[in-house]
Amino acid sequence: MTGQDAASRGWDETRPTAKLLLADGTLIEGEGLGAEGVAAGEICFNTAMTGYEEILTDPSYAGQIITFTFPHIGNVGVNDDDVETVNIAASSGVRGAVFAADVTEPSNWRATRDLDQWLKAKGIVAITGVDTRALTALVRENGAQNAVIGHAPDGEIDEAALKSELAQFAGLEGQDLVPLVAATQRYGWDEGGWAWPGLDVPGAYGRRPEGSPKRVVAIDYGLKRNILRMLTEAGCEVTVLPPTATAEEVLALDPDGVFLSNGPGDPAATGVYAVPMIQGVLEKKVPTFGICLGHQMLALAVGATTAKMHQGHHGANHPVKDMITGKVEITSMNHGFAVDRATLPDNARETHVSLFDGSNCGLELTDRPAFSVQHHPEASPGPQDSHYLFHRFVEMMGAR
Repeated sequence: MTGQDAASRGWDETRPTAKLLLADGTLIEGEGLGAEGVAAGEICFNTAMTGYEEILTDPSYAGQIITFTFPHIGNVGVNDDDVETVNIAASSGVRGAVFAADVTEPSNWRATRDLDQWLKAKGIVAITGVDTRALTALVRENGAQNAVIGHAPDGEIDEAALKSELAQFAGLEGQDLVPLVAATQRYGWDEGGWAWPGLDVPGAYGRRPEGSPKRVVAIDYGLKRNILRMLTEAGCEVTVLPPTATAEEVLALDPDGVFLSNGPGDPAATGVYAVPMIQGVLEKKVPTFGICLGHQMLALAVGATTAKMHQGHHGANHPVKDMITGKVEITSMNHGFAVDRATLPDNARETHVSLFDGSNCGLELTDRPAFSVQHHPEASPGPQDSHYLFHRFVEMMGAR
């Protein structure tokens, strides 16, 4: 129906309050949510059915616009306990979000506010009323591409301004985004796993178990809180260092082990300053464990290379095969780059493989106590299929 037809019937024509413009020229209109303004990033899709707050606060999403394939986002609200980013001083890094259905009032006893309020407070621009199935199919077929969201409650969205913002976004290749989300100074961590209501503990989470802890230095490339909790639960005393820490600074703490965290951006760009530190730690044969970007950093440190993926892996239903045990794990993933297995040196053995596309998802060194995985074992889609990796790290430190 045209605007003239609507006017003749006495109806007001609804104006879209948000627009999503893709690099290929696709323009999608919908209702705005969250922060007002314009935000550009690389668009991707996440297939998880739960955990939208953890996804939106995962530092690995810096520079990206997330399309949620599950339609009911926001129905349980948000709360401070489920925030994944450690660096509260920085934003989550997510540039925008795309939803299918309108966000409803929260219905959950843990909710402290609704998603719209939270998005505004975080400065995240969002759009609802989008056919996310069609958008996901577009990204799947044509690959990840740059996009821009504009949100104006009055509907006055300048498409020329959207195009200008989109043209200025450089994309993720070649970009070191770690400084946007990582810690800038050293700190300690002792928060443990979830403590159910009614237990005699303060807050929602417990503390490190009693006993002789393993001293772990965690390098923050964009650390998720639950990774630190899993290390603590496994009996580790964790000290976090910023991503620019040198091998001398790490080794001065006399760690039993070194952990390399997840993070955003192009691993090759971050590797410029991260690889020398890792090589220094490996030279001293300190047990080392990496997750996601940390996996890619370990691979780069031994001479392998990484490459941009067609669409990336983002979701909580990704099957990964452990090539050593033959078991299949249901994992959580969030990465747009992958290690090129063809470039792995002779002293690096592939341990895990994605059953979706066959891409590399893990490695271990045969001449050093070091291993890493591309997926996120701290998440619980399986629900605990990959938790053993933290205990493997502790056993490796004990065998040193």
